[in-house]
This record gives sequence, structure tokens and C-alpha cells, in this order.
Amino acid sequence: MKLFRFAFLICALGADANLFADESWEAALSRMPLVQPSAELNRTNCVSLLLKSFQSNSTVKALIFMPGATDEIYFFRRVRAQLTNVNPSLLDAIVTLTNQTFIRAAFQPPLLILYTTEDSLDTITTAKNKSTAAKLQMRNISGRILLNDADWDEVHSRLEKYLSVGLRPREGSPDSWHFYRHSFVAEGLTEWEMLETLALAGKTTFTVHWLTADFEPDRREGVTPKLEKFPIH
Repeated sequence: MKLFRFAFLICALGADANLFADESWEAALSRMPLVQPSAELNRTNCVSLLLKSFQSNSTVKALIFMPGATDEIYFFRRVRAQLTNVNPSLLDAIVTLTNQTFIRAAFQPPLLILYTTEDSLDTITTAKNKSTAAKLQMRNISGRILLNDADWDEVHSRLEKYLSVGLRPREGSPDSWHFYRHSFVAEGLTEWEMLETLALAGKTTFTVHWLTADFEPDRREGVTPKLEKFPIH
């Protein structure tokens, strides 16, 4: 009887674990309250508030703002999204953004990406060294990494200790001067997924060699959202 009860308990715990493992990104984010009450998302609080509100979970391992999304917030200054919920969650905030601005959300497991038509969601990656690429896909990064409006030098400095390959360009290199600034939060990624996160956040491509991951600007150009097509809700 005791053995049966123990087996039943193990099965029940496993079922609970699978329930969370198989949940949607919307369900995962609905359990994450915003860390600070806010009635409006705008250029002064949007990126910081969403990144800080992200919590560790088994479904979504990173929340990424692509350059098109940050352009809407900081450059065009068109983001003034009203939050109507009394106690809004991170999901509420993202739904509000997608309903009231040109920003859209795409889930490419385990990455949740905020973007506009200006951005390309398919990262361009090249593995010159297949063995190194395979190892990067197997190695997990521990800890939480949050970068908000970070230039390449800050990205390089923060991530150097987490990756088994060196990032190129090096800090201070003029080759990074045309990279976009990076805004993302990540926890539980593999090293390969972290490289993909950097490419999405900075609008870059990368090539994996034996000892390095070399980043270059992504030259593809999307379509900047036009104000006359602004969504009406």
C-alpha cells in the first residue's frame, strides 16, 4: 500500500510538472504581475517595466525587444498604451501593446519577441565549426541576464563569463558601431539560444567558428510602420 501511494505521488508530481512544461506562453506570462503599478506604458517606463516583470518559467526563457519595437518607443515616441486592469500582469501589458501600438509579439520557443514590420524574425546563422555549434546547443547558461538599452561593449562585458566562445567584435571595436542597442531579459537559455537572442535584439547575424561567435549587422530592411495605418482599437 505504501509503495502504491508513493508511486501515485510521483505520478501526480510528474503530471503537475508536465502541465507547466506544456503551457502556452500566454499562460506563463499571465502569472507574472508587473513589478510596479502603471496606468500607461510609454517611453519612460515600457521597456524597463516589462523586462523587470519577467520571471523564470519553463516555457518562455527570454523576452526580447527588437530594434523596430524600441524605435516605436524611443525614436517615434508613438507608444502610449493604456492599461485598464487593476492589477495587470506581464501578459496584460504585452496584449495592451499589441492592441494599441504597431508592436507585435511572436513566440519562437523559447524566445518571446516584441517586434514591428521593420524587423526580420528569422535570424541568419552560420556554423563554420559544426562541433562547436553542437556544444553551444547543449550547454545551458545559469542565472538571469537583463540588459536594457545596452551597447555592444556592455553586452560583451556582461556575457563574456557565460559563454564558452568569445564574442566578436571585441569591446571597443569600430566594427560594432552600427549595431543596435540591446534590450532583453533571459533565464535558462542554452548558449546557442543566447547567441540568437543577441542577434534578434541587436539586428545582427552571427557565424560560429571554433573559438568565437562573430557578429555582423543584418543588412535586411523591413517596412517602417506608417502613421496613417495606425491600428484603431
